[in-house]
Amino acid sequence: MQVRNSFQRYGLVAVFLHWVVALTVIGLAVLGLWMVDLGYYSSYYRSAPFWHKSIGVTLAAILLLRLLWRLGNRQPAHLPNHKRWETRLAGAVHALLYVLLFTIVASGYLISTAKGQPVSVFGWFEVPALITDLPEQADRAGAVHYWLAIGVLIMASVHALGALKHHFIDRDDTLRRMLGMRLRNRKEN
Repeated sequence: MQVRNSFQRYGLVAVFLHWVVALTVIGLAVLGLWMVDLGYYSSYYRSAPFWHKSIGVTLAAILLLRLLWRLGNRQPAHLPNHKRWETRLAGAVHALLYVLLFTIVASGYLISTAKGQPVSVFGWFEVPALITDLPEQADRAGAVHYWLAIGVLIMASVHALGALKHHFIDRDDTLRRMLGMRLRNRKEN
């Protein structure tokens, strides 16, 4: 598999970043939903948010890297069997996922820094609290964070169902290209 994208398929970096983001978002969602129900006396009461925040800041960096990689690389051509509405919908979903994910990260930052405390990232460095003391900052950012995270999970599920539809019903290479698999009856570029 080549490092960069080609006319036919995604390259190793794009595939790797896609799956790292997907698995990280799922992991953060599970961790986030679990940790909000922790009681004060739970041994995870402080460590779960620490890990959630640290991984969230890392996700922000990976998202930025992924976006820059996407902008600096050609995108594989749409497959011939893709309908115009499918390609437009896919483009809109991808753009919306980026916007939502960056907004979720920003709202998480606003929750974490509402009281003026920096965000520790794995104990290696701290992201300073630059925005504090907004009216009801933690509550409002928390609502945005939660509902957009639910929205991303729904959109990602629809995205995955679309990929499965292309793979099992249309029998095209849409999913194979993002899994790094050999393409069906095509010359590799």
